[in-house]
Amino acid sequence: MYYQWLTIVAVPAFYNLMLLVPRASFNDLQANYVMLWMVLDYTSDVIYYIDTFVRSRTGFLEQGLLVKDPVKLKEHYRAQKQFKYDIISMIPTDLAFIPYGYNNPEFRFNRLGKMARLFEFFDRTETRTNYPNIFRIGNLVLYILIIIHWNACVFYALSKLLGFGSDTWVYPNITDPEMGQLSRKYVYCLYWSTLTLTTIGETPPPTLRKVRIFQDCEAGLLIELVLKLQPQVFSPGDYICKKGDIGREMYIIKEGKLAVVADDGVTQWCVLSDGAYFGDLSILGIKGSKAGNRRTANIRSVGYSDLFALSKDDLMDALTEYPDAKYALEEKGKAILMKDNLIDEELGNKADPKEMENKVLTMETNMEVMTIKFTRMIAEWATYQAKVKQRISNMEARVKPLRQGDG
Repeated sequence: MYYQWLTIVAVPAFYNLMLLVPRASFNDLQANYVMLWMVLDYTSDVIYYIDTFVRSRTGFLEQGLLVKDPVKLKEHYRAQKQFKYDIISMIPTDLAFIPYGYNNPEFRFNRLGKMARLFEFFDRTETRTNYPNIFRIGNLVLYILIIIHWNACVFYALSKLLGFGSDTWVYPNITDPEMGQLSRKYVYCLYWSTLTLTTIGETPPPTLRKVRIFQDCEAGLLIELVLKLQPQVFSPGDYICKKGDIGREMYIIKEGKLAVVADDGVTQWCVLSDGAYFGDLSILGIKGSKAGNRRTANIRSVGYSDLFALSKDDLMDALTEYPDAKYALEEKGKAILMKDNLIDEELGNKADPKEMENKVLTMETNMEVMTIKFTRMIAEWATYQAKVKQRISNMEARVKPLRQGDG
């Protein structure tokens, strides 16, 4: 009987959970169905009152024995934390409708105090069902949908408070007949809520697409590089890099301002702001660059600055799976340096002794591997020939007596 009653109580609890907030947010939803809401509201109130009486008469175990004494049952119920929420949920806040009107369902938010009964219903159902795992998954999905649903309602309420169409964030102006429809309002807000809660938002500006050497790179490489970006924070006056330093990272300004200063640290040549980047060519290690792999300017933080850093090691690690992209980046970097007359073509075309040495070592390693494989193949072939000869000898030994018998 208790579970059956709990099922009945769960219905109005779920009703209030799902509809009180949208009714308070969407004025049309409340105003268009006043009689329906009055019937459902006061029916749920009656069930709430009866449930409070039932709970004060529900037995409990004490030292393994079922307690049925009415006085003890009342004392036990009053000692529970849920008793306070049950009392709060029964306060007749509807009296506020008299001066303010019925189209203010937010006065009934205290009815959400009965949510514990809904959760109790879920817990008991899970123990009674033959498929508890499926029930848990369904329960989790339901919680997610409720959060999305509430978030959509809150978004519309905030838009109403800030002014519809006042900026690009809020809900569009409802004077547009299409945007003023109730179904369109809810679907729009539900879409916004789902998109907001299921994504981390846009990649904070700037994205790697804005960096000139990465503009034509495939999406897979860009995603891998974005995951390798390291956030860094600089205080006012901090140097991000100094002229002549070895360039091991490139930087992208997420937020803040950086000044390109002279060697005296006072004279400012220019100021870089949100979305700017620098050091992209230094991490490519392009042969023939007149600057080598060193910084060509002093860059200092004007205020507090948030930057993203991509190290040379992380870039090269990502490019191991994209050899074509590595070649394309180097070629693009060379073209940029040639355009700015910052590359020595003769030096760039000159073979790098270290690179040549690495190639020779790779070839030697490959030759050793091939030699080992060839030796193994010869050994296997010799073994195979010996087995074939043995089988032929065995066959000859079997056939020879037969020939002698025929003779």
